Amino acid sequence: MILRITRLPSFFTCLLVLAISLSLVSCAGSKANFGQKGYTEEGKASYYSRKLQGRKMANGEPYKRHKLTAAHKKLPMGTKVKVTNLANNRSVKVKITDRGPFVRGRIVDLSEAAAKKLGYIDNGVAPVKMKVIKPAAKK
Repeated sequence: MILRITRLPSFFTCLLVLAISLSLVSCAGSKANFGQKGYTEEGKASYYSRKLQGRKMANGEPYKRHKLTAAHKKLPMGTKVKVTNLANNRSVKVKITDRGPFVRGRIVDLSEAAAKKLGYIDNGVAPVKMKVIKPAAKK
């Protein structure tokens, strides 16, 4: 039996298929590194009590409950993150200025103002997704 190929794909068709394949491969499952733009974590958020107002944070500045700030165990100071309350889909952008929380399962402690924007002041704790939107400036 003899096979006859009557039509070969053109060079440009092959290039198009190759380009599409490569672009799909590069999009598949690439996760951002820790602290880099796009890095995400899910867990619980709590917030600072009022009695901490004015106390020095890890970055050396006093805590101000009306500012949009947060504490994280390891993200560099100055990192900006978007925190979304998974219970009501509200979001807030905050700056990492302190260390903590040091309670198992909690990934971020927010200022009172940030917790109000997320709508969990009465509950005290909320399920959240945290995403880095701007890495800390390099020194």
